[in-house]
Amino acid sequence: MAFQGSLAELQLPDIIQLVSVSGKTGVFHLVDGRRRGQIWLHEGRIVHAETEDSSAEEAVYALAIWRTGEFRFEPGIAAPRHTIQKSNTGLLMEAARRLDEWRVLSKKIPSVDLVPEFVILDNREGQINLNTMEWLLLSKIDGQRTVKQIASASGMGVFDAAKLLYGLVATNLIRLREPTPPPTSSPGTPARGTVTATVVRATPVPEPPGTPARGTAAPANAPLLAQLTRVHDECVALLGPVGETVVQKHYNRARAEIERGAGPEAIDEAVQQIARAAGILKGGAVAEAVMRLSKG
Repeated sequence: MAFQGSLAELQLPDIIQLVSVSGKTGVFHLVDGRRRGQIWLHEGRIVHAETEDSSAEEAVYALAIWRTGEFRFEPGIAAPRHTIQKSNTGLLMEAARRLDEWRVLSKKIPSVDLVPEFVILDNREGQINLNTMEWLLLSKIDGQRTVKQIASASGMGVFDAAKLLYGLVATNLIRLREPTPPPTSSPGTPARGTVTATVVRATPVPEPPGTPARGTAAPANAPLLAQLTRVHDECVALLGPVGETVVQKHYNRARAEIERGAGPEAIDEAVQQIARAAGILKGGAVAEAVMRLSKG
């Protein structure tokens, strides 16, 4: 007879203890939405575990912090392999420790399916001192990967990645947001594999920002706007996608000031602000390269 229930009512370490004392052999099946996991016991001892992205001890620890979902114990099922040598007591003590720690982490990181992105503050001063693992983690943040995906790309467990991200969120260097839903086909989109006839019409190529309309005289500030556009493009090339938002922000501000009559100082201010952000995101060498743009 299968033993089953809700993880919201009974936590996994307690469930395993109930079954292991009877010396049973079998497998726990755990389900929480799309997440899946299994833990195998042999004569009451945990011998193997698997999740979608981890196995052995790390899988036990990953499953132990689930706070919702359903479990079902299927007796008499042998483990596909034995990967765990640690005793049940040692495993469950470590799992309990991580569960306590996760309660703190979840205040800043409520889900590992959220997407980290950088926070750029105008008034952020000085350097930020990070260790090697934090820099490694930051290098994987691209505005698309989730916490779970960043952990995998960094070669570390989700729990360890969450601990590092907790400090970065607490210091307001990054924030978390919901992932962007995949684009859906609009009504009338042809199915894959069908051939459609397309009428091609000539469309005007959009001019770069700051270019005067055709047939009109160039405004007096056209050289400044052209210089600002060049600075914008070169900054985006230097900082890449991670810095595009901050570049665009200071570009828009400088352009508005130039259109109100400001001079080259508007471009200098934009370059200084972008360079400050570049120092945080990419380091001193890139910041210096940005600063040189105002002299070009």
